[in-house]
Amino acid sequence: EDVDIPSRRVLITGATGLLGRAVFKEFNDNNWNAVGCGYRRAQPRFEQINLLDSIAVHDIIHDFQPHVIVHCAAERRPDIVESQPDAASQLNVAASANLAKEAAGVGAFLIYISTDYVFDGTSPPYKETDVPNPLNLYGKTKLEGEKAVLENNEETAVLRIPVLYGEVERLEESAVTVMFDKVQFSNKSANMDHWQQRFPTNVKDVAAVCRQLAEKRMLDPSIKGTFHWSGNEQMTKYEMACAIADAFNLPSSHLRPITDSPVVGALRPKNAQLDCSKLEMLGIGQRTPFRAGIRESLWPFLVDKRWRQTVFH
Repeated sequence: EDVDIPSRRVLITGATGLLGRAVFKEFNDNNWNAVGCGYRRAQPRFEQINLLDSIAVHDIIHDFQPHVIVHCAAERRPDIVESQPDAASQLNVAASANLAKEAAGVGAFLIYISTDYVFDGTSPPYKETDVPNPLNLYGKTKLEGEKAVLENNEETAVLRIPVLYGEVERLEESAVTVMFDKVQFSNKSANMDHWQQRFPTNVKDVAAVCRQLAEKRMLDPSIKGTFHWSGNEQMTKYEMACAIADAFNLPSSHLRPITDSPVVGALRPKNAQLDCSKLEMLGIGQRTPFRAGIRESLWPFLVDKRWRQTVFH
């Protein structure tokens, strides 16, 4: 019996990660032939590829001949980048440059996922044309990655996004969901950053943007260059934690707002809000309200499920 395989092919790197899983699902659910690759957590669902192995990268791209490559794989934890700069640079810059070269070789449209941390956070909101000035090494490596992909393949789209959350496998997968235990266990007070302004963004929304960009690009070769996408609800981590508590009818009085700028770890921009009007004018994008998105994401990790009686009845 013939199986109808969609003719549009997309390759997703980092398909085992929080964003990559959502991107894979979005393309797969919308009549694309999607292949995901990962490294440590790849098998059995995804291809296991070390992105630093240029021969392996060459082979999968030449065998599969993707029309689109969405490059989600990165070292995205700022404090890890500071402590392992060489490894981070290999993945965020060198592997990205090589991927761009290989994409050009088969005429594939590359979407390189970047970050709001390329900006210093002093004069938001930031347009795509504003001059980046990263404060930490993570932002620097992602900016170098942007330059490397565009130098090696001018038919690339760079998509800058802020802090992500979504359906996590472990709470630590996202800087947003990792707060849930502190919210749930209200017997001890928890300090929460109330200085840095963030725009939490659902990975499903970013995945939709990637697919819409890819589909527009198949019709219009002028779709390339740098783009911004972000949720539009501005909140500090303290405010996110309170919204999470609210979404689950949990107390928040034990959460303590800390208004000083953090002294440990990599420097963070105070407010790196992204201006998303360029994508909006193309008719691209969707936004999940934070409370709805966070409830869906964190529901499986709720310790005390009794609250559902009060909410759903």
